[in-house]
Amino acid sequence: MTRHAKIVILGAGTAGLTALKEAQRYTDDVLLINDGRYGTTCARVGCMPSKALLEVAHAFARRDWLAASGVRGSKPLQADLPAIMAHVRKLRDRFITGPIETAESLGERSLQGRARFLDAQTLEIEGERIHAEAVIIATGTRPVVPEAWRSLGGRIVTSDDVFELKSPGRRVGVVGLGPIGVELGQAFAQLGCEVQAFTRGTSVAGLSDPKVNASLLEVLESQMAVTTEAEVTLQPNHSGVMIRGGGKEVEVDWVLASLGRRPNIEGLGLENLGVELDGRGLPAFDPATLRLGDLPIYIAGDVSGQRPLMHEAADEGRIAAYHALHPDAECLARRVPQGIVFTEPGAGHAGLTHRELPDSGIVTGTADFTRQPRALMAGRNAGLMHLYVDEEDGRLRGAEIVTPDAEHLLHLLAWSIQQGMTVDQMLQMPFYHPTLEEGLRGALQSARRKLGKRRTQPDLPLCHEAADWALG
Repeated sequence: MTRHAKIVILGAGTAGLTALKEAQRYTDDVLLINDGRYGTTCARVGCMPSKALLEVAHAFARRDWLAASGVRGSKPLQADLPAIMAHVRKLRDRFITGPIETAESLGERSLQGRARFLDAQTLEIEGERIHAEAVIIATGTRPVVPEAWRSLGGRIVTSDDVFELKSPGRRVGVVGLGPIGVELGQAFAQLGCEVQAFTRGTSVAGLSDPKVNASLLEVLESQMAVTTEAEVTLQPNHSGVMIRGGGKEVEVDWVLASLGRRPNIEGLGLENLGVELDGRGLPAFDPATLRLGDLPIYIAGDVSGQRPLMHEAADEGRIAAYHALHPDAECLARRVPQGIVFTEPGAGHAGLTHRELPDSGIVTGTADFTRQPRALMAGRNAGLMHLYVDEEDGRLRGAEIVTPDAEHLLHLLAWSIQQGMTVDQMLQMPFYHPTLEEGLRGALQSARRKLGKRRTQPDLPLCHEAADWALG
């Protein structure tokens, strides 16, 4: 017999569960199929446990500043790595309960196993056939580990298993300095580990602006050994792993492989869809609607490779489910992209990155956070902010920053970009003193000077433009 469903969702990660909730607004005829553990990448092995570790690491790293500021007794503080890792796992287990409960609440409509396409509307799982009016592929990704490294066994660790380490060795190698490698590398360095970090290129944390990138590298190099432009080889030895690359040879206890992630598509039967597959084995799809050609199939979340971030996966789940059930509806606009790396100082971008800027027509506003007063008094004075402003209309188009509390500043910037705000409009917003946001004001003023503009009035809104709060 063949089972029928209006919509089938493959994967119970962030994209899949958000697609489920969106679909349930319109129909109960939804099947969720998941291959593997429940809990989402973000909650189980990604953004949540990593930030739990970083919070402890950043707080512990403040002890030197406290001592220099006159607080006595901080020097004897010790980082008990087994206890810290247990603390992270305890929080992790709390975070994953919600996603697990959501998936399990479906009862018989939640299936466990690997589904395979027989054709565009027929799936097979554990010998059962399912006819679906629409399918959403949200199967996620997994870390890349070179085949030659697998022989090193437990001495090679990825972000999928690093939080299971009970008592990590204190000589740590990190290969790959994207957001994950930078965050975890700094965390272990701040907790007193000897970290040797390597990356193939010159940029770290996904930054593309050379000067902003250099400001983060300067901080990282004060905490751990960083080797850029390095092709790395690994070899086992009697007490650990030997890393060779960039003219260096170092021995570590274990290596964090942070080389990116690949889509979980093996065994899905995508070759049976009758469409061409790219080099990664994925079919082409409309980046707006996420639909695969004219098939009733949609792709969402990290597996799509578009914006591999939790909030973007959630949005793609919404988009895929909405269009799966309303295929002729007008497409939904995406939010302004932003990426945040939770190092100290934080790093990231909003809107256009430096790499994406047009060749002309952009001016760059700058703020140096090594001299920013609020950052200075907190002992967090490091980093650089670059704002990319349209030369023609003065609108903010993008930003790359390395600053304290970058996560908050990047939200302000992303919101402003999405609202289409100009430099002058942003400067009319309130800035309290003394705050880190005054650094943003400095960057906006820098951009205005480069635009060659003079103020025609003080940076205050006109009375007739005031919001309701000003009307008495």
